[in-house]
Amino acid sequence: MSDSLEREARSLLTAKAVRARARQMLDLGLAGGLSHFTIDLDRMDGVAEAVLAVTRKAYPTLDIPFHARWRHFVLGGVDRWAGLADAASWPDRAARARAEFDLAIVSVLLDAGAGAAWRYRDATGGEGIGRSEGLAIASLDMFASGLFSRDARTPFRADGEVLAKLPLAALTSAFQASDANPLLGLNGRNDLLRRLGKLVTERAEVFGLHDTPRPGGLFDDIAAQAAGTTIAAPAILSAVLNQLGPIWPSRLELAGVPLGDCWRHPALEADDATAGLVPLHKLSQWLSYSLIEPLQRAGFKVTDIDGLTGLAEYRNGGLFVDHEVLRLRDAADAERAHAVDSLLVVEWRALTVALLDRLAELVRAKLGRTPETLPLASILEGGTWAAGRTIAFSRRPDGSPPLKVISDGTVF
Repeated sequence: MSDSLEREARSLLTAKAVRARARQMLDLGLAGGLSHFTIDLDRMDGVAEAVLAVTRKAYPTLDIPFHARWRHFVLGGVDRWAGLADAASWPDRAARARAEFDLAIVSVLLDAGAGAAWRYRDATGGEGIGRSEGLAIASLDMFASGLFSRDARTPFRADGEVLAKLPLAALTSAFQASDANPLLGLNGRNDLLRRLGKLVTERAEVFGLHDTPRPGGLFDDIAAQAAGTTIAAPAILSAVLNQLGPIWPSRLELAGVPLGDCWRHPALEADDATAGLVPLHKLSQWLSYSLIEPLQRAGFKVTDIDGLTGLAEYRNGGLFVDHEVLRLRDAADAERAHAVDSLLVVEWRALTVALLDRLAELVRAKLGRTPETLPLASILEGGTWAAGRTIAFSRRPDGSPPLKVISDGTVF
């Protein structure tokens, strides 16, 4: 196997590749060359106004944090993780960062669409919390109770050896899942955590530099690559993709390199072995956004945050379909369920990434902001995700996305 082929494969494990292929998909769509969608850019101004409306409501001062897992640990104005972490005694900043990497990685991997019916009742509030927020609070409760720790005296950690053997029954019980409270993709989530544990244990040279092997060891791997105290956000994604890549279910591989959230579309051209491949890396990018704040708290300056891309998921994607920027060529496709690797879903997700870049420019222009003062991560948070959810509920009583995707619990 040639080194150049492996280099070509690894080139897809970058935010740069996601952005370039998404733009190619948008150019094809604007030229009328896609099989499932047409594109009406004239409607983008209306989308920008909708995004601004929800942003101003949620963040009246326009001081907007990043779209990251940490937002979901805030319930009723109380930041639950901050409360726990600030009260704990940490030997140094790196120890807290490792715990926060553990929590973010496990929580993001557990967050892949809950379905409309599932609810989590936490001990504090008592009322049922659904969807992403429910999954977040459930995973935080698991972490805080020491479910993933090998030592009950130090609950705030996720040990590779514990994750590798995590029983499905323990996860089912912790999520309060049952026939009456069904949670989609529970087996897929459990398998993913087990694979994470196995990988972390086998790669102690990456994940066990300053502690026994744990996902949080990725903090030390990333910190070691910093130039002084500066790290570029795309380098976080590269670490996530290259070090955690093998945990994903076997999908596409090139030169023995697992490509993760990457799919085929014959219209995408390249002059090497990556032709016809569309990388999206949605969960990995969301995880990367979620690792920025722990790095900052540990004293690192994270640069080029806009080097990461928007997220190819159904709230951001639904925003463009519901606002009719994206229109189905065949209206009947709105009623069908589509596999995650179908051309329709691949087109939809890639177009979403490219359109989010365009939308960010419009939003910044309306606010007189720059990418430095209003990064894409904040526009997503303000922002596009909430506006996608808002219009979904105004169009459909259950707030479901405009297109139905058959997910295995490891993509969205």
